[in-house]
Amino acid sequence: MKRLLFIVALLVSTASYSQSTITTLVLIRHAEKVNDGTADPELSEAGKQRAESLTKFFKKAKIDAVYSTSYKRTRNTVAPLAQSKNLTVETYNPSKPEEIDALIQKFKGGTIVLVGHSNTTPAVLNYLTGHKDEFAAFDDGDYANLIIVSVVERGRDVKVTWLSY
Repeated sequence: MKRLLFIVALLVSTASYSQSTITTLVLIRHAEKVNDGTADPELSEAGKQRAESLTKFFKKAKIDAVYSTSYKRTRNTVAPLAQSKNLTVETYNPSKPEEIDALIQKFKGGTIVLVGHSNTTPAVLNYLTGHKDEFAAFDDGDYANLIIVSVVERGRDVKVTWLSY
């Protein structure tokens, strides 16, 4: 009898999870930048190539929205991707958790690309997973991280897939 109750409970929990709405966030740090001494540099040639590679990487993926911080290097990292999907690069502030929550609600069940910086991208990941300091800032020369975060309930029911591109 206990075994039967366990199986029923497992089926019910699995069924309810499968009916949950999963929102996917793709977190990316901006591509390589020119070191020109300014606070808002352009992408370097390597950065432009990396930005183009995102278009190929997501060629067959359905993307519902593309968001960037207000800097040229972040906007230009996802501009080719947004253009290939007939989307506009929108602006978000990664230091405002309520904006992240609003995006999850607005695009519930969809896929959102968020590009940020070496410190803000891991901070958003920490916020989504509910882990205050699990993910540290990226090294300055580390531009290859692409993090896919599947969220059912922020802070509780989150899956993270870490890739390099």
